[in-house]
This record gives sequence, structure tokens and C-alpha cells, in this order.
Amino acid sequence: MIKRVKRSICLALASLCVTAVGLAAQPARANAQRPVLEQQLRQRMAAVTRQRLGLNDSQMSQLEQSNARFAPQLTQLIANERETRRQLRLELTSPTPNQDHVSTLIDQTITLQKQRVALVEAEQRDLARFMTPVQRAQYVALQSEFRRRAQEMARQNSRNPDPAFRGRPGMKKLR
Repeated sequence: MIKRVKRSICLALASLCVTAVGLAAQPARANAQRPVLEQQLRQRMAAVTRQRLGLNDSQMSQLEQSNARFAPQLTQLIANERETRRQLRLELTSPTPNQDHVSTLIDQTITLQKQRVALVEAEQRDLARFMTPVQRAQYVALQSEFRRRAQEMARQNSRNPDPAFRGRPGMKKLR
């Protein structure tokens, strides 16, 4: 049973990666079609989520509503965390770091972490209205896997200077 679930996860993620690789491999076309391609990716992720968690139509609808409520807050929080870390790195690599500014940034980091925990708690309370605890745990794991894959692909894209081969692990330029 566990092997079958792992296999279905791997197949679903491979499908998502193929879709995302296609997006990354065609930068000019992807920019023009970005909204359509992003919508297709969201639809594929929703299909994987539905299948993996065994959600019915009602649960899927409620999950979409929940995501619509929490995603903008999470996106803003992540952006704030990223900016705070950037500022902290800049300050720490400065020849003479400003102690007060570093202290403020550390405090801000802790505040943002608390906000993230509060947001996760609120999201989990919302999900508990229509998901079982097992579905919620599976959903958290699936979200984490989606994020990890996206980060891997972003790293691969940033390492390859040739846009025609970005997002394609193991691809080499033909000569």
C-alpha cells in the first residue's frame, strides 16, 4: 500500500515537473503565455491533490476557497521574510555592520516567524472543517514536495546560462 502511494506521488510529481520544465524551456513563449501556463499548472496541481488526498467535489471546492484566502497572506509573508534575510545578509557582509539595524532585523525575523506559525495554525483550523487529519497531513506533505520541486527547478534554471536548456536536468547542448 505504501509503495503504491509513493509510486503515485512520484508519477504525479514527475508529471508536474514535465509541465514546469516545458515552461522553463521556452522563456519567450512562456512569458507571452504565462497566465495560461500558470493556470494549467494550477489545474494539474489541483488534480494531483484531489487524487492523492481522495478529495470529493465539495472538499475540493472548499480547499480552493481556503487557498484563495490564505495564499495571498503567505505570499506576502514569504516576500517579507526574503527581504528581511536579504537586508540581514547585506548588513552582516558590510565592513562595519550597524548593530542596531541587525538587532531590528533579528526582531523582525522572529516576528515574521511568529506570523507564519499563526498563519499555518489558522489554515489548519480552516482545513479541519472539511478534511480528515490524515488528509491534512498528506496535504502538508504534498505542499512541501511541490515547493521543494519548484526550488530545485529554480536552482537548475539559475545554474544554466543557456535558456534553451534551463529546467532540463542532464540536458547538454548539442554541438
